[in-house]
Parts: sequence; C-alpha cells; structure tokens
Amino acid sequence: MTRRTRLVALTLIFAIAAIGALLRWSPARQWLFGPRSNENSIVVSGNIEAHQSVLSFTDIQAPINYLPFDEGKYVKAGTVLARVDDRFYRQQLRIDEANRNVARQQVALDESNLAAAQNTVASDRFGLAEKRREYARAQVLLKRQATSRQAYDQAYTAAAQAATALARDEALVAVAHKNIGLARANLRAAEAKVGLDRVTLSYTTLRAPFSGVLAVREAELGELAAPGVAIFTLDDLDHVWLRAYVNEPDLGKIRLGEAADVTTDTYPGKVYHGRIGFIASQAEFTPKTVETHAERITLVYRIRIDIDNPTHELLPGMPANATIALLPAGK
Repeated sequence: MTRRTRLVALTLIFAIAAIGALLRWSPARQWLFGPRSNENSIVVSGNIEAHQSVLSFTDIQAPINYLPFDEGKYVKAGTVLARVDDRFYRQQLRIDEANRNVARQQVALDESNLAAAQNTVASDRFGLAEKRREYARAQVLLKRQATSRQAYDQAYTAAAQAATALARDEALVAVAHKNIGLARANLRAAEAKVGLDRVTLSYTTLRAPFSGVLAVREAELGELAAPGVAIFTLDDLDHVWLRAYVNEPDLGKIRLGEAADVTTDTYPGKVYHGRIGFIASQAEFTPKTVETHAERITLVYRIRIDIDNPTHELLPGMPANATIALLPAGK
C-alpha cells in the first residue's frame, strides 16, 4: 500500500468517525432528521395554514371608490373593507320607492271607490224597496179601477229599473273588490322591489365576514368590481391548522379527533394543543417541499391538525412540529 493510499484510508476513517459522533450528538441529529420519535408517538412536520375566504362583491358591477386597507392588516368582523360607486343603485331605489308610493295611493283610491260603490248599492236597495211598494199599490188601485193603466205601467217600469240599477251597482262593487286585490298585489310587488333594491345597495359595501388578517389585496381604487372578482383574501387566525404527512405504516395508529401537541421554533418550549381534523383517504409520494422524518421515497398520507389560536401567535407559513400519540394497531 502506497503512502498516498494509506493517507486516503486514514482520512476516510476519521471522516466516518466524525459523522458518527455528529449523529450521536442530539442537536445535530435533530437538525438533520427532525425531532426524534419513539415507539409510542410520532413527530410530523409541516407549515401552519389558515382557513381563507376570498372576498368579492355580490351582484354588483361598479368602480371601487373606497379601499382603505393594505395586505397584512388585522380587521375585525364587520369592518368595511371596500365600497363601490353606489349612485346608480341609490337612484334605482328612489325610483322604486316612488313607484311604491304610487301603488299605495292606488290602493287608497280603489278602497274609496269600493266604499262609494257600496253606498250606492245601499241607496239602490232603499230605492228598489220604495219602487216595489209603489208598484204594489198601483196593482191594488188598478184592480179597484182607482188608477189608470198608464200609472200602473209607470210603477212597474220604475220598479224594474230600480232592480236593474241595483244589479249594476252590485257588479261594480265586485269589480271594486277585484281592483283592490290587484292594487294590493301591485303594492306588495313594489314593496318587494324596494326591499330588493335595499339588499342590492347593501352589496355595494364589502365587510369582513369574520376577524382575521388580509393576506392578499387583489384590487385597486377605480377598478371595476363585479361578481366573482376577488378583492381580498382574508385569513382566519382564530382557527389555524397544520398541514403534515404521516407514513403509511403509522396510518392505522392515528384517529380523527386525536389530540396532538404542536410546537414551533418561533416560540420554543410553548405547546399548542390541537386535534386531527382530517386524514386523506389516498396516499401520495412525500412532497419535495415537505421535510419528514423518514425517507422521501415512501408513501405518505396528508393530515390536518386543527389548532385554536386565540392569541394569533401562529401565522400562515410558520413551520411547526406535532407530536401524536400512537394507538395500538387495530384499535
């Protein structure tokens, strides 16, 4: 063996020994492979994510004229995030309110017509009763030959005309009732249109549906807002979750709803309590962007660990580890 060969061999021996010592050193092992698991638990790693809502205007198409917040701003539920030019929608509301007022007046007019027609019918009934009495007297007088045939015929005609007038005016009362029904239906339609206008007008203001952080601002002042056009992406920081992956052999040893202890490098020593909220039904290869504590060639299952975050310490994108206790296989 040449001197150079002996030197290379000694160098390799020292390198192997150094690597072995490094791996036995706990901080270095954790840096290379992640936190150490034991037989009773596994440690998974991933990133904190937040439930997101993409906010846009509903049933509105108008330019944006109020947009006070930038990305990263924390807002409370109900905060006004944006407004659009609402002049068209306010004018439409005024027009429909005027139509509603006309419909109300029409109802009042038809009710007055009904009252007048009913009074006319009452008068007709009194007149008919009187004409019938006169006709009855004319019949008696004619039998006694105390009146002329002409007077009798006049009494008969007057009674018949009074009956016809009563029938006509009773028909007008029925028409007045129908007119009122139609007018009231028109009024209900006008009131519904005004209500719809007010709902539409409320859509010109975009409010935060929950408290959170504006993760993305996708619009600028003067841009045309329309249904489905994103304005903001709002992150719910009260309820965040950890996206992580579990190796296939450990899948049968965890359960939905099982507790998990979550830790981060940002707040060392602090433990956040979470629960497994989702376990994927299909396996996938370990994503290249995710570091696990096993070889990357193995199949893994994605899980979601839900975490309450009332202090908003956990932020989207923050790396975190979760320790999950393993259940006995088959349970």
